[in-house]
Parts: sequence; structure tokens; C-alpha cells
Amino acid sequence: MIRLLTSITLLFASISTMAEERPNIIFILADDLGWADTTLYGHTELYQTPNLERLAARGMTFDRAYTASPLCSPTRSSILTGLHPARTGLTSPNCHKPEVILQAVAADSATPDRKLTGYSSVTRLDPKHETLSERFQAEGYTTAHFGKWHLGAEPYSPLEHGFDIDIPHWHGPGPAGSFVAPWKFPTFKEKYPQEHIEDRMADEAIAFMEAHADEPIFLNYWQFSVHAPFDAKASLIEKYGKLIDSEDAQRSPTYAAMVQSLDDNVGKLLDAIDRLGMAENTIIVFYSDNGGNMYNEIDGTTPTSNRPLRGGKGNNWDGGVRVPAVIVWPGQVEAGSRSNALITSTDFFPTLLEMAKLSPSPNQTFDGVSIVPALRGEALERESIFTFFPHSTLVPDTLPPSAAIYQGDWKLLRIFHNEDDGTHEHRLFDLNGDIGEQDDRSANEPERVTSMAAALDEFLKDTGAVYPKYNPNYDPTTSELRKKGWKSTKDCSLQVADDQVEITLSGNRSNITLTVNPPIDSGDLVLRLRLKSDNKTSIDLRWSESGVKPIFFNDRLKKSPPFPADDWHDIEIPFTAANAVTSMRIDFIRPPGRIDIDSIELLNIATPGTAQRFVRD
Repeated sequence: MIRLLTSITLLFASISTMAEERPNIIFILADDLGWADTTLYGHTELYQTPNLERLAARGMTFDRAYTASPLCSPTRSSILTGLHPARTGLTSPNCHKPEVILQAVAADSATPDRKLTGYSSVTRLDPKHETLSERFQAEGYTTAHFGKWHLGAEPYSPLEHGFDIDIPHWHGPGPAGSFVAPWKFPTFKEKYPQEHIEDRMADEAIAFMEAHADEPIFLNYWQFSVHAPFDAKASLIEKYGKLIDSEDAQRSPTYAAMVQSLDDNVGKLLDAIDRLGMAENTIIVFYSDNGGNMYNEIDGTTPTSNRPLRGGKGNNWDGGVRVPAVIVWPGQVEAGSRSNALITSTDFFPTLLEMAKLSPSPNQTFDGVSIVPALRGEALERESIFTFFPHSTLVPDTLPPSAAIYQGDWKLLRIFHNEDDGTHEHRLFDLNGDIGEQDDRSANEPERVTSMAAALDEFLKDTGAVYPKYNPNYDPTTSELRKKGWKSTKDCSLQVADDQVEITLSGNRSNITLTVNPPIDSGDLVLRLRLKSDNKTSIDLRWSESGVKPIFFNDRLKKSPPFPADDWHDIEIPFTAANAVTSMRIDFIRPPGRIDIDSIELLNIATPGTAQRFVRD
């Protein structure tokens, strides 16, 4: 009996020792925090991040950390699965939308005005991909997710991807309604008036840590900060309002206040880790899901600037994919150290497994590598990393659908099918001497372009990447309409023939939009059209005015009388604008068919000499 009790005691002691030896994992992921948004790299005089510096003093700061995508959901999926968005097909942040798509698809053709075919991204993190949380959960870890998810609602929520706890159990792209309560989460409410969601998420994460202090935990604290909607604590906005330099590219007091709330709650977690005695056995990762936002507007400016990097969130320039990164690994990583190793978001799965002395599941594929050698101050042997973004977001400094390969200091950017003959365009940059990607070296380094392009080809082939195809129906003359500001709905095809615009309608309410550049002054205006239709047609005209939202609101609507088919008609639609007109939307009210447009002209009756013509100049 004594021998049996002794055996049981030793067994439990062994289990307890194993639990103590297994490190806790805390993964802090910021949302839209750019490389120049912290004090870690010396690129900001406004934002204050002392707690990120405190974190960096405990571990290693990475100077060249990248995300697999310049937008949030694809990067988040790459962290959790170790798989590149090029492989999973999850390449856009559409995971909050109703349609469930689990296989990326590129169309075979498009209307003549489009150089590339359409492309549909995966919209959910498919449960067939094993996640970090599932792997650690299977090894006896208690797992929890706090904050932003944006990879799908049930049955694609954190609870179906290996997390025991998910708070606030929200699938949207940002906090529901606002950062400062009252919130609009369906089942999650504030504890007190004006509670900040980041404060609450940190409190919930700390409560979880306290409840599970004696067992290994895998904890995601994925902050909502600093994504839209842009609001913050009033006291912090007031604080930063007094510090603004109007000449600085970073001059939004609201955004600066949001950065401080992010940083404050990193500090709150560090305080709890220390208080609970967890510091010596807890791995901490801090990362961001993409570069800083340079296209929304807040406080009369953009949220931030990624200078000296080019571009930002939503494009494949380095401003969209280069991010702040710190990793703390007590006893293994030199405190306060820095690394110039090239790392990316697909590296975390194999890295964290090795750090925790765990093996991957049988036959598991990773598109990243373990960066443990870099963490130990050794050379990281790797050939390349890749970014992949088969979309064009129309953000400032936008790019068409593209991919990029990084080798050492070199970056090769591929713009899919962008040459005149439909082949890929390549641009080459030496980031060591040209961090702002201004000097295309492709003409000077043809052999390097060929070698890196071949490696990119191999990557796209290996991952089975789906991206837009070259449109066999592409007509460059029709494409010129788009360059002049013409847009059309997907059921409205444009084509230029004999100096006329041919419009083929496949829907019952197709429309075109025309950009008015420069804007036409306010007052009494008239839209004149000369057109011919193969069916009885009427026109709804909506227009947008400078500084007035929403665009094309229904109180800015004029209708034309119906006109018969099969003859040319001169149509005039008079209207009055309170502000300068910046664009027009023309809806064709008729069954599917064809309309030929000979001319479109917009003029202010008081100044007819300033008329704009949209078919012929």
C-alpha cells in the first residue's frame, strides 16, 4: 500500500514538474500598428510606447519583421496555421461577410475594360488547417483568445479552432461600434460607463492568467487597437492635442491616444505576469498584422505615416508589410538584444513548437521556418520570404495584384500581368540603400531578377496560389475609360468603338460612375447625353458633392423621362448642386441589352465654358 501511494505521489510529482517546465505562451498581436508607430525604431516623436520598450528590454527586437499579407485576416491565418495565404487562399479581410467561400477562384475572363479577371478570396479559416491553439491544446495547454479574431463567426470562431475561451466572441473587423463604451457586441457589455475595450480585454486576459497560474497556458491577446473606428479616451486625445506638430506626417491626436491605450495594456499584462511569478517561464510575442493605415481620415489627416517606408496597409510596398516585432524567451534570448534576421508571420507555428519542445503533427506542412537560431543570436539560414496580395485596394500608392520575394537585402516585386503583352512586371529594390523603394534596379540586375523570379514562380507553384488571370477580352482602348474615371457595375460591360462607348447590360439596373475632375462648381447644372438604346430606357442620375456624405444619397437624385428604342436621343437632366460636384452615377432603368453613347457632357449653366466631356475631349 505504501509502495502504491509512493508511486502515485511520484507520478503526480512528475506531471507537476512537466507542467512547470512547459513554458506559457502569450501572443500579443496589434491591429494595423505600423513599423513607424512605436518608439522601438526611432521613427516617431509623437507616439509614446514605454511598455513596448519595457518588453523589448526583456527580449529581442526584430528590425526586419514582415507579414505574409498587407491586410489583417490573411496575416492572422498565417500566424495560426504556419501556412501562407497563397496556400490557404485566404487573402482578403472579408471574413465578417455572410458568404462562406472555402476555395479561392479566379475567373477565366472579364469585360474588355479590365486587364485582369475577377478573383474571389476564401472568407473563412477552414477547420481543415490545424492551428497553433489546437496543437497546444492537444498537448495539455489551456487556451484562450481575447480581442480581435476576424477569421469567421461560428462555426469558424476561436472556439472551433482550439481555444477553450473566446472573449468577446466577435467576428467583426474592429470593436463593435467603438473603443469606448457603450459597445455594440451582441453578448458582451461594459462593466462601467466609458470603459475602453482594450482595458477590458487586458483585464479579461489577466483574470484568465490568475485562474490558470498553475498550469501551462496559450493565450492570444489580439488587440483591436489601432484599427478603425478611430476613437479614444477623451483625456488622452486632449493630452496629444497639445503635442501635435502640424508639419509632422504623424499628427492625429486621436490615433496617438489609441497607440497609448495599446501600450498601456501591454504594460498591464507585464505587471500581471510579474505579480503572478510567471515571468521566468513565459514566452511573449509582440507583432502587428500589417503596416499602418494611411488612407482613412481622422482629425483632418490620415491616421499615421509609415515613413521612411513606402505605402501602407493595403499594398505590397514595405509600408504595408513591415511591422514591429519583439520576442521574449527567458533564459534563451539575450535581454535587450536586436536582430536583423529576416522573419515573417508564417514562422511562428514552427518556432513556438520548438521553443516549447513540441513536435508538429504528422505530415504537417509549414511555409515558415523556426527562427530559434536567430533568437539565440545565431545566423538564420533561409533562402527567401514572400508576400502575396492578389487584390488592388485603391489606397494611396496602390498597386495592382502583386506578390514579392525577399532575399537578403533585395526585394523583387511582381505585378501580375501588368506588361502590355500580359506578362508579369518586375521591379527590384535594394532595401539596404533604398528603404523607401524609389530606385527600381531591375534594368541593372537582370540576372538577379531572373533568379528571384524563378524562386517566386516555384513558391507560387508549390502553394497552388490562385490569382487573377490575364483577361483574353482585354481592350486597351476601353481600359482608357477607367483611367479617365469611368467605373461600372459587374453587370455593365464597357467597350469603345468608333469614338462611341458601347455598354452591354446584363442586369435590370446597371450603372456607370464618372469622376468629375476637376470638380464642377456648385449651382444650376445640366447633364447632357446623346445615346441610342435597343429597349425603352430611362435614366436615374445621382451625384456626389465635395465634403458631403454619404455619396450618391437619394436626396441628390434626378430622373429622365423614358425614351423609346432604336434611335438617337439627346437627353438633358438639369439639377442643382449645393457644393462642387465630384462624380456622377448614371443608372439605366431597363432590361438587359445594349446602349450606345455618342457623348456625355456636364456643365454649369452660369459657366458653360467649363463643361466636361466624358466620351470625347
